[in-house]
Parts: sequence; C-alpha cells; structure tokens
Amino acid sequence: MADVARNRQAGLAESSVAADLGASLQVAADEIDVRWRPSRHARRLLTLAAAGLLLAVVTRRPELAGLAAPALLLLAAGRSTRGALPGRLGVRVGLTATRIYEGEPAAVDVAVHGVAGASGASGASGASGSAGAVGSARYDARWELEPGRGIEPGSATAVNGEAARFAFAIDRWGKRKLGKVTLTLHDRWRLTEGRVDFVLPTIDCYPSPAVQRHEVVLSKLPNRLGEHRARVPGDGTEFTGVREFVPGDRQRAINWPASTRLGRLQVNMFAAERSQDVVLLVDATSDVGEPGHSALDLGLRGAAGAARAHLAARDRVGVITYQWGGAHWLAPSLGRRQVYKIIDTLLQSDTGYARGSVFGRLPRAALPPGALVIAFSPLLDGRFVEALRDMRERGFALIVVDVLNTEPPRRRAFADNAARRIWRLEQQAIRFSLRELGVPVVAWDGTAPLDLPLAPYTRRPLMTRR
Repeated sequence: MADVARNRQAGLAESSVAADLGASLQVAADEIDVRWRPSRHARRLLTLAAAGLLLAVVTRRPELAGLAAPALLLLAAGRSTRGALPGRLGVRVGLTATRIYEGEPAAVDVAVHGVAGASGASGASGASGSAGAVGSARYDARWELEPGRGIEPGSATAVNGEAARFAFAIDRWGKRKLGKVTLTLHDRWRLTEGRVDFVLPTIDCYPSPAVQRHEVVLSKLPNRLGEHRARVPGDGTEFTGVREFVPGDRQRAINWPASTRLGRLQVNMFAAERSQDVVLLVDATSDVGEPGHSALDLGLRGAAGAARAHLAARDRVGVITYQWGGAHWLAPSLGRRQVYKIIDTLLQSDTGYARGSVFGRLPRAALPPGALVIAFSPLLDGRFVEALRDMRERGFALIVVDVLNTEPPRRRAFADNAARRIWRLEQQAIRFSLRELGVPVVAWDGTAPLDLPLAPYTRRPLMTRR
C-alpha cells in the first residue's frame, strides 16, 4: 500500500509539473489513415472458440461447444461495430516552447480528433479521459512516447486519452529530434485495434549561458552613443569634475556652490557614454573532455553568456565560429533578437571539416576595426593560435578564455609519461607566447561565473595597443 501511495504521489507531482509549463503552441497537424485489425484480445477469443469447437468434434460431446459460445458472441458484437469505426483521424502536435535551454523543462502535446465530417470529440489539454466518440462508435486511445536521442522524459511515457502531454528536458545543446509517438486505438469491446506512428518535430536546445554581470570595456571607444563611460567629456550622467564657464555652456550645468566659493562661474563636467563592437570567437576545431563538459560545451556557454551581458549594455555583438577549413560568422548588431541569432550561429558549430572562406579573409563586417575580440578556445590547434597572433598584430584588443579542462590520461609507461610532460610544456609555451604579445589568457572551468576570471579586465578599461 505504501508503494502504491508513493507511486500515486509521484504521478501527481509529474502532472503538476507538466501543467505548470503552460499552454502549447501548435506546430504540426496531419490527417492519418487508420487501418483496423483484430486485437490480441480478439485473437485470444478466436483461439478459445476454435479450441472449444475442436474439443466438441474430437470428443463427440456437443456440450463442449458451449465453451465457444461466449467468445463467438463477443466476436460477432465486435464485428458489427467495426464498420462504424473511423478510417481517418486528425492528429495535432503542440510544443510549450520551440526553443529551450539545456536542462529547461518543456512539454509536447498530442491530440487526436475526427475528420471528414465525423463528430469526433476533440481532445482537451492534459491527459484526462480515456475514450472518444466518432459517429456512433466509441474508441479508446493510448499514446506511447519513444524519446529521441538526448531527450530525457520528465513524465510517464504512456498516457490514455484523446489528448496527452509528455514533459521532457534536454541535457546538452543541439538540434534534437523529439522522437515519435505511437497511437493505439481500440473499439469499445477491445476487439479491434488501430496503430499509427507519428514522428515528432525537431527542437532547438540552446547552450545554457554562463553567468556574467560585468563587461570588458576598451580604453578607446568609438564615437557612438552607449552606456560605457569614456575618457572624454560629453553629455553623460557620471560626474567627472568642474571647469570654468565659457560662452556657449548651458546655464543648467553651472555649479553654484563652486562658483560662489571660487568667485567665478564654474560648470559641471560629465563623461561621455559610448558603446563598442564586441566579436565573440569560438574555437570549434577541438572538442576534448567529457560530453556535456567538453571544451566546445564550455566555449558555447561562455559565448552565450558574454553575448547576453554585452547586448544588455547596448554593445554591438557578433560571433565567429572557427572550424577546420573555414568559419561561420554573424556581423555585430544590437537588440534582444541578436541573442537568438548568435546562438543559432553557435548551434552550427561542429568539430568536423567545414568548407568555407579562409579565416584570415573574413569581411570587414564580421570583424570591424577597433572591435573587442573575446576568444573561447582550448588552444590545441596551431592554426587557430596563429590566427590569434595575426589579429593581435593587426591591432585588435584580444582576450582569450582558456576552456581546456582535461589532460591526457596518466599511464605507467615511461614514454607515455614523457609525452604527457612534453604536451604540458607545449601548452604552457603557447599561453606564454600569447601573453608576451599582450594577449591576456584566463582559465575558466565552466562552473564559476565568467566575472571571476575576467575580473581584472572588467574593473578597469582594457588598454588598446598596437
């Protein structure tokens, strides 16, 4: 009894979580042909009737034929109602969200209803109810979910009723196929069965953005209105000092206490507020580490968090994903919609070969002069490191976030240990050479906020030097 009560409470908890996800938006609708056939229960009854008749013939005892009478009566009743069952039904599929982040719960709603003039009862939201009516016939519907790869069901995978809701979550980013649902229909006597498979749509799972509350700001900002304090005077809101009044100054800028103390008119000075161009550079050439915590996972999550932080500060943000043989890029722009455009570009990242333009020949729109470049890379590919050096020599302000969080495994063989030490020395040499060029390299483990490794560069402007 305790197990039954525990299971019931778990089912109620799952139903409440699925209901809290809200209403769904229809993403697909289709009409399907249903082919009815004898069910397993009908085959059992037929076997029982055949056995009774066979025993009556073999033993020459007519009373044994009575064993087959109830089964034959039920089969006849089911046969009489089979012609009223619908031959065509409509299926609707809805999603509570077409784009979700890693680990975020969502739900898919499926419902069946009659078409072609049939008086089918349309399914209501949820999983309540167990029977539907089309015309004069009644049928029972049962949904079974077969989740796709990477889909973690958050509720029961089998539900009775005209409508069903299946909650799920996705642990890792990417374009995921939700799988398929199997709709099984039975008549009121459960003697006839219809079975239909319906493929669910694909959903985009975005990388979970890293936490970043402060932005890296350049020492020289372009003459464009924004929210970052510049080193030149302007019409901002942050007070920087007072100076003597000159003709043409606004009267409301006069500092009367200072003017009274000095005996001359003094006006307040404010710092100009400007914005900057930020380009996020993601290295997709090497994906090392455990799935879900690999270098590419950390790079995408860090880039998503940095994009949200800088766009919130009204900076123009773009992204470049570097792959073998080419690069995908998105020009810097403003607005909340730019976040989703950037993440859609990040979802195209792959560690395989990508045909495209050479990384050094990117157009001016992808890499504007004077832009701040934040690179997320494990620094394992030599060509990517050379591209970073080339960008630095061209005058770009560059910060590298090291997302390498794994090392070659330890082995007992002397040659393996020596190779491991050489590999470690090469990695240290790569990072030292970048620092010698004036490129800061900070390590990030993927769990702490990005503000911690970037703290020395978010508290004061990043100097731009050639």
